[in-house]
Amino acid sequence: MSRRRVAKKRQISPDPVYNSRLVHMITNRLMKNGKKALAYRLIYQALKQIGDITEQDPIKVMEQAVRNATPLVEVKSRRIGGSTYQVPLEVGPERGTALAISWLLTSCRNRSGRDMVTNLTNEFLDASKSMGNAIKKRDEVHKMAEANKAFAKYRF
Repeated sequence: MSRRRVAKKRQISPDPVYNSRLVHMITNRLMKNGKKALAYRLIYQALKQIGDITEQDPIKVMEQAVRNATPLVEVKSRRIGGSTYQVPLEVGPERGTALAISWLLTSCRNRSGRDMVTNLTNEFLDASKSMGNAIKKRDEVHKMAEANKAFAKYRF
């Protein structure tokens, strides 16, 4: 980490089909070993299935899923006087979105199922209804922060 200056925040370009920055962010997180075309194909097929199942705009469903999975607080370890405390901190909007996308894709990968497209579809649908593993993860983080609220005075 550089001590000189803060790195500039790069603007992410929207994806070519839906013209959405969120789809592009999810695609970049889904991509493995630089295979972006494969990641785009998986996302677009999942969005098509979401549209067929819900008969709504699939982008709105995905935005709702990410919004539901976004945490408000998180805990970070802080060492004070030989003890390590879990200090609750508020999460900024960019970090919250990044965590939500990460949790959604992790729970998709851990789901048992035939293929990634159905796992993506089911996880986004579950998260948009405030169910699923990503929502459980968010609730777990919130409970952890609530339990360690006494250490909020050690915020940095």
